[in-house]
Amino acid sequence: MKATVYEEFGGPEVLHVGEVEEPRPGPGEIRIAVKAAGVNPMDWKIRHGWMEQMMHTALPAVPGLEVAGVVDEVGEGVGDFAVGDEVVGWGRGAYAEHAVMTTAAKKPAGVPWSEAVAVPVAGETARRVLRLLDVKSGETLLVNGAAGAVGSIAVQLAVALGATVVGTASPANHDYVRELGATPVAYGDGQVERVRAAAPQGVDAVFDTAGKGDLPDAIELRGGTTDRIVTIADMDAQKLGVIFSSGGTPPEQQRADLTENLALAADGKLRLRVARTFSLDEGTEAQRESEDGHAHGKLVIVP
Repeated sequence: MKATVYEEFGGPEVLHVGEVEEPRPGPGEIRIAVKAAGVNPMDWKIRHGWMEQMMHTALPAVPGLEVAGVVDEVGEGVGDFAVGDEVVGWGRGAYAEHAVMTTAAKKPAGVPWSEAVAVPVAGETARRVLRLLDVKSGETLLVNGAAGAVGSIAVQLAVALGATVVGTASPANHDYVRELGATPVAYGDGQVERVRAAAPQGVDAVFDTAGKGDLPDAIELRGGTTDRIVTIADMDAQKLGVIFSSGGTPPEQQRADLTENLALAADGKLRLRVARTFSLDEGTEAQRESEDGHAHGKLVIVP
């Protein structure tokens, strides 16, 4: 089958299209004909070899952990899915014509493939951190990177909880952040003052999705405490005493969160923005754009 593949660790230039053997599902797994694959920072971190101490990658490798498609084979012991089901979730080797999935949920008919595949990773991350922060109705949440894939979902879920949300974003994204239900403020010098002007009642919790060195500002906005500040992107978190959240949600909870997020999307209550789609031949360009960090929405590969 056709897939994006790499034989050595390195920059995006190591990616190329090739023919690889079709995968087969193991017990409890399903195989799909891929309709869309999500591009995530984890993909290029693995490709660089930066994750080897945590998760070994056998080379040659096909990237991609987030995927959507039509079930065409089921493994032993699978009772929830059948051939022909449209599904979305987590798997391996997603940048390909076929991929094996490990955790999945059925895709609502009204949600396009490219939008559905924007839900698993970003949606799980948003819900996981909102639970860690224990955001409640009537509280004020600051989301750094409110226009990004994770930030935009976090904003919408927090607003649905009854929270007031302030979101940092570039001026070009301020209208979008407003449409999501948050008050936008610009990044950069003077950010603390702008947030205070937008939220004179104070900030109860901070969700940093951007990793742009804003944790000291977050601590200042929280009155000098690191309590109720969580980042998913700033490597200075441990030095500053801030929680860095990188996963750990049980598969059962992942699936429940995914099912709920997909239902919200189908009902028009969760807005998803796809920045750009790529072919398998454009895997290098897709990961390069992801690594640059300037995409305004989800990057998706469509085989």
